[in-house]
Amino acid sequence: MKKESLSVRFLYQTIPGRLVLKVLTRPFLSKAAGAYLDSRLSRWLVPLFIKRHKIDMEGFEKKYRSFNSFFTRKRCLEEIDITPEHLISPCDGYLSIYPVSGEQSYHIKHVEYRLEELLKSRKLAKRFAGGTCLIFRLTPQDYHRYCYVSDGVVRRSRAIPGKLHCVRPIACGAFPVYAENSREYTELKTQRFGTVIQMEIGAMLVGKICNYPRDGQVFQGEEKGYFEFGGSTILLLLEEGRLELSEEMAGYIGTGVETRIRLGELVGVCPGRD
Repeated sequence: MKKESLSVRFLYQTIPGRLVLKVLTRPFLSKAAGAYLDSRLSRWLVPLFIKRHKIDMEGFEKKYRSFNSFFTRKRCLEEIDITPEHLISPCDGYLSIYPVSGEQSYHIKHVEYRLEELLKSRKLAKRFAGGTCLIFRLTPQDYHRYCYVSDGVVRRSRAIPGKLHCVRPIACGAFPVYAENSREYTELKTQRFGTVIQMEIGAMLVGKICNYPRDGQVFQGEEKGYFEFGGSTILLLLEEGRLELSEEMAGYIGTGVETRIRLGELVGVCPGRD
């Protein structure tokens, strides 16, 4: 992984920087930035962003009404693994995998995350004791549309307001970012993986979550929504014994190491498959 930028280190590792953070993480600032990035006045940022992040534009449209219309662009073709027994990646990004303890918590560096705080539901958190937490971190240059990871039925959806911290590893080691940031989650009832939580988490300067309203049946690979500008995160929770990680992914559990993954790629399978 790249070394953290000087600005990110300033914000999260110095006293003056943390004072600035109190302003930057407030949702009102993100809303103001979002209004500008939705306007035609922001179009000039598009070529600069493409150049800075070395984005390959093959397979995308070349003209955009605003910066956000560019940031939320669609790919013409997707290679998605549509196999019922497979759990797939919901997005492009960096994946890290953590075991959930019997006390319904998991650790990133020295920060403990309790599922009750993350989900705002003690009853729901108990379902995932001993299970698996998958964290997909999207960077600004990634494709910011995401899909459902499995066929299932939407049992409930919930939006939780909060702050908008950066989601870089340095921030996750300083604050309980995922439990403090604005987030939305869907509780899916699936045939093969039991109850699955698919949660979208916003991030600093804008990271706006745009989920399509859905009730009832959804399908693996179906687009669930998209993030507007800002590095963002998708978190999956699976119950104990419901996921057998692929051989490659199993080596990363609990290490804190992030591995590159693309939307629709295999993460693991349903145990006991034929």
